[in-house]
Amino acid sequence: MSIIIAAAAIRGAYKIVDQAKEIYKKAVEEKGADSPVAFPNTGYYIPIIYSMTGIAVEKLSDFDEIFAEIDRLVPEPVDEEFWLPYLGPVLDAGMATLYAEEIIEACKYLIGPNPVDDLWLGAADDVIMRERGIQFVDGTAPGFAAIAGAAPDVETAVEIARKLQEKRLYVFMHSNDNGTSFAEQLVEGGVQLGWDTRLVPFGRGITSAVYALGFASRAALSFGGVQPGDFRRNLLYNKNRVFAFVMALGEVTDEWYATAAGAINYGFPTIADSDIPEILPTGICTYEHVVSNIPHDQIVEKCIEVRGLKVKISEVPIPVSYSPAFEGERIRKDDMYCEFGGNRTPAFEWFNTLDSKDVEDGKIEVIGPEIDDIEEGGNLPLGIVIEGSGRKMQSDFEPVLERQVHTFINEAQGIWHMGQRDINWLRISKDAKKAGFKIEHFGSILHAMLHEKYGKIVDKIQVKLYTEEAKVLELREKVRKVYGQRDERLAGMVDESVDTFYSCSLCQSFAPDHICVITPERSGLCGAYSWLDGKAAYEITPTGPNQPIAKGNAVDATIGQWDKVNDFISSTTQGKIECMSAYSMIVDPMTSCGCFECISAILPSTNGIMIVNREFTGMTPSGMKFSTLAGTVGGGNQTPGFVGHSKHYISSKKFIFAEGGVQRIVWMPKALKDDVKEQLIKRADELGLGGEAFFDKIADETHGETEEEIMEYITKVGHPALEMDEMF
Repeated sequence: MSIIIAAAAIRGAYKIVDQAKEIYKKAVEEKGADSPVAFPNTGYYIPIIYSMTGIAVEKLSDFDEIFAEIDRLVPEPVDEEFWLPYLGPVLDAGMATLYAEEIIEACKYLIGPNPVDDLWLGAADDVIMRERGIQFVDGTAPGFAAIAGAAPDVETAVEIARKLQEKRLYVFMHSNDNGTSFAEQLVEGGVQLGWDTRLVPFGRGITSAVYALGFASRAALSFGGVQPGDFRRNLLYNKNRVFAFVMALGEVTDEWYATAAGAINYGFPTIADSDIPEILPTGICTYEHVVSNIPHDQIVEKCIEVRGLKVKISEVPIPVSYSPAFEGERIRKDDMYCEFGGNRTPAFEWFNTLDSKDVEDGKIEVIGPEIDDIEEGGNLPLGIVIEGSGRKMQSDFEPVLERQVHTFINEAQGIWHMGQRDINWLRISKDAKKAGFKIEHFGSILHAMLHEKYGKIVDKIQVKLYTEEAKVLELREKVRKVYGQRDERLAGMVDESVDTFYSCSLCQSFAPDHICVITPERSGLCGAYSWLDGKAAYEITPTGPNQPIAKGNAVDATIGQWDKVNDFISSTTQGKIECMSAYSMIVDPMTSCGCFECISAILPSTNGIMIVNREFTGMTPSGMKFSTLAGTVGGGNQTPGFVGHSKHYISSKKFIFAEGGVQRIVWMPKALKDDVKEQLIKRADELGLGGEAFFDKIADETHGETEEEIMEYITKVGHPALEMDEMF
């Protein structure tokens, strides 16, 4: 290997370690050795250190043990005149560098400068980790690019970012080159940054690279079933499952070399635009370790090649880029050319199944004015009618396919969509209009993507786009009747009305003992899969993660156990979980992977339960924050008294039915309470609890955050849980 790289990486490691010792000393002087230290709202302590050593750093003095490990790892400086035949010392220097960089960033949260400001996001919290990390499991995001430095100009930066987005990759940005950063170049180029657009600016210095590599370490812990301290499995998981690479733009400093050496431990190669020494033999990485002097118009493709990444891209015949990376893009009024719906104009979207003879595949009609017929800033009505046919198509699938309109249209660059049914709202940006995007391209997107994603159930698709107000209003009345009929059918669908439930094993790769059982009255824990979604998914991919489960005979209908469901659970968890209750959080509760939207937990003295949602970062009356509760409930654990679930399940008639249902709820965060208010009041009315009155008896963080405070509040208001039988 190149002795120049080895010498530079080891020099860089010493520099970073010295910085860590200096800021650590300052932090102890200002805050004290017992001061708590953590990355905000994460249950993974200091993630690279925790995942590689198993040491849970909770206070500043815990870093003393880490410094001892750093001193053990950092090799003696290497003379550039001698040949180093293997990577070992460089890899050790790299890992020591990452530990030191985590210490630096953690201390910044204590004494400043704060890693988070108007541009830089700092460490990803557990909400982001769960939301985004799952995409590396299901293939929605094939990997990430960790970009160090800056492009030679703004135009080149924008071009590189767009190419990476089109490949569906996340882009993690850190450090700068001669005072200029890639993230700042994108801002100057008018590009939206953030998790929603997959362009994530972690920090301005090279030490912020640990946020990207820490994300990878946490992915292995969360989704790979890897235990803290099992560094070998963690690194192998990342090499084989998290397809990431470092793109170095600009002058590569000693500190960059050291950090890149740390990334090589994960199997993440470095590809540079500058003329630096290369490490071409394979070994730790899939192919080459360091490749240099790559032109900017070829660097994205070279990165993908060197990492061994396979990217599948759907061909959508539209004049703008198309990728999930654009789904979170926002189009503000000043950037908008025109809009549809959103209470400005009448609008709706409807999937309708027709006989095959009545559908001409690929036919797209715009019935009314096109985009060229309106002035900038104008609006139009829009009725989106998708007409499909297929031998396997069923009416139950129509709302499932209809809901995909939101995702499919949002993935076009410069196009924005929100809402569904007749409360939808769309915008086309000025840039998209300039590129040639027209209303008819909505149809092109829907035709291409419905075939791509649902080709096993739809054979033909045609799209009609109505922009004449009178016709849109006429059709909207007809469509509203269809919506009403669907709602009545779904509202009447209960667990007793079907003989088959559906499994979801999507998360079993990272929680081997977990399996979701989805019923008409209990959606998947993540909230993304309903019973109809499971049914449709099985029809689309019969060998996929959603499999039919025959209910069989009831073992106990009150707690929600059936013999064939238990048999399925036992066989799919290799006998580790033998029984599962759909309606109880005490007797054999359903296991959780960790992707749940909410956690319910018993508060013993109140004779009731609390529910906390993932977005709530404060303390709960259980004495644990969400992240700590997730560690207790997740990972395929069956924990009586605790259960993970979706938000939708809260208002279900089967919500902890065995324990008395919603009348057990004594505490919820205010934001969650407001989010489910309408459905919760309706359910309380059905139970004769007096909807509004019962809703007001549920405490939130404004009433207290300890169990004693909640007990005081519910006693004062006369909460019904106090009069119920004891839960245990």
